Amino acid sequence: MPDDAPPTRRDARRPGDTAVPRPRPLPALVRYDEAWRSVIERRASRGELVRVRRGQYTGPASSDGGVARQREQRVLALVAATAATLRTAYCFSHETAALLHGLWVYRLAEEVHVSQGWKPKVRRGSGSPVHRHPVDLPAKDRTVVPAGLPVSTLERTMVDCARWLPGERALVVADSAFRAGADRRVAEAVLAEAAGKPGVRQARRIVELADARSESVGETRLRWLLDAAGLEPPDLAVAVDTWRGTVWIDLGWPGLAVGIEFDGTVKYSGGEYGDPRERLLAEKRRHDALTEAGWTLLHVTWEDLADPDRLVARIRRALAEAARRQVAR
Repeated sequence: MPDDAPPTRRDARRPGDTAVPRPRPLPALVRYDEAWRSVIERRASRGELVRVRRGQYTGPASSDGGVARQREQRVLALVAATAATLRTAYCFSHETAALLHGLWVYRLAEEVHVSQGWKPKVRRGSGSPVHRHPVDLPAKDRTVVPAGLPVSTLERTMVDCARWLPGERALVVADSAFRAGADRRVAEAVLAEAAGKPGVRQARRIVELADARSESVGETRLRWLLDAAGLEPPDLAVAVDTWRGTVWIDLGWPGLAVGIEFDGTVKYSGGEYGDPRERLLAEKRRHDALTEAGWTLLHVTWEDLADPDRLVARIRRALAEAARRQVAR
């Protein structure tokens, strides 16, 4: 799995089996105190404390979950430090709100987004990790996460990210926002209010494509790739009757009996996911049942997403062969 692949628990075989996104807790901060200077400096030199911003420290990021999870922890520490220093009304927004809501984020930037009703004077080239948006969010677009911080609502966060981020990353946020309970009608209303503003055209497409049935970042990225290639949109969480009972496929075209499974390597890693050999054997039995039911099943990994042209060619070929078989019958 690539370093920037977000850790996901990917083994659901029915819609709703995977966990709903949950708000993220903030790490504890240690503030610099002259009386404790020697202790803080000693702990920092040993790697027990990491400087977040001037005069603010936190513990080192956990190694669990890989590079992407460590990046998220660093951003959350930066959020905590920013909240401790802001003195005027503010609301965390965009990717920062997505992270605080517990939504999926892909290739998260190490910066903090804050929406405020005034344009602050920030020197160019100041190097500040805080990106300030001069927007006064209305009360209906504000909420508070369990950590006690003001954030934009799920729907407003989705739309802001859909306007601000590249399409692939925006769809990752939008899919998980709907998984977390975002209301499509509310999101569409937020979009309507933003008519004529930059990024709205892309945002409409993102909200239209977004689907709560997407069960991982990898699936979402694959769907974005298929849409960009102009392929017919696949259905999600496709139920197939086999001799083993109902089997669920991540993505598929039921009319052509072609399905795609996105395989994250985490489910074969052992530990809480069980014996890797048993998992592989179960996957083989499942694959055999689908094949005997007349389905063509393609397996896609994070590595495949790194070569989109070859992956799209594979999928086009499978769809074309399935269409030919139907004509020949």
